Amino acid sequence: MTTKTSKSKSTTTKKDNVLLEVNNLTTHFFTQDGVVKAVDGISYNVHEGEVVGIVGESGCGKSVGAMSVMKIIPNPPGRIVDGSVTFEGENLVDLDESAMRKIRGNRIAMVFQEPMTSLNPVLTVGRQLTETLELHQGLRGDELIDKAEELLARVGIPDPRGRLSDYPHQFSGGMRQRVMIAIALSCDPKLIIADEPTTALDVTIQAQILELMQGLAKDYGTALIIITHNLGVVARYADRVIVMYAGKIIEEGSAEEIFHNPMHAYTRGLLASVPRLDATDHVRLQTIEGLPPDLIAPPPGCGFAPRCQKKVCKCPETPPAIVEIKKGHYIADCKCCMTK
Repeated sequence: MTTKTSKSKSTTTKKDNVLLEVNNLTTHFFTQDGVVKAVDGISYNVHEGEVVGIVGESGCGKSVGAMSVMKIIPNPPGRIVDGSVTFEGENLVDLDESAMRKIRGNRIAMVFQEPMTSLNPVLTVGRQLTETLELHQGLRGDELIDKAEELLARVGIPDPRGRLSDYPHQFSGGMRQRVMIAIALSCDPKLIIADEPTTALDVTIQAQILELMQGLAKDYGTALIIITHNLGVVARYADRVIVMYAGKIIEEGSAEEIFHNPMHAYTRGLLASVPRLDATDHVRLQTIEGLPPDLIAPPPGCGFAPRCQKKVCKCPETPPAIVEIKKGHYIADCKCCMTK
């Protein structure tokens, strides 16, 4: 085993260039009740053209980690207190707000969970598309309208020219999410972060949106981070999977390795809770007993220890280090929660 001290290594051999490097990222929320350690020292890489899935139950730090990359954590009460986020060789943590505005929506774009709350209800869809193009690409006049029409057509919206004058409430949920993807793609970003992009949609539309995002990412060489609690999504679309628990990364590897050879008890619990098409009618879904820890006062050692099925877990007082147990497969080295 080798210890992972600062950054993760890609398990995708085709993508040699690191686009995003997150190193020991730590984001806390300073509240009246205490300091919430929402993201507690996470490290990972994203390579050019790679699709990375970040999974875990609600409250594990997935979305806060993504918002920290974009530097859109509300301050107060939130603040990045340690670590670095290096994008194309530039540490975003050190940039001021003016510099970050030139990156957001231009080089890094984000698709949020609920498009109706992300889109401005009093502006037409066309205006919301053209605003980004004006700001970052300096387009004007007919060229601007033509580009907006092209973007709506690219994401599969019928009559794209006519729909530029419509408002968000005139679109269905799936079509609104397509608009959000069009806005994200408008400046040909190097990285798109999709935060639970299909949660509010029905199953059929979910598949359409995910196929669309994956296809566009491949066509334009855009790296994609999909944040989700749906393991079926990452099984189908991700090259690499990062599993988070209690603000930390507890396992990371290729999608194939994580699904066929999960090593951490929490990862195995997540997979066991997913319905299987090949299971008999009498097989009960497994549950992970207990609740996630209080992030104001997390356990000193392994955060999963109180819920681990191995009740004799005797973790050290310090959190377990991340070790490489197999090429490209990393795990939090809690000897009790690891499975051989």
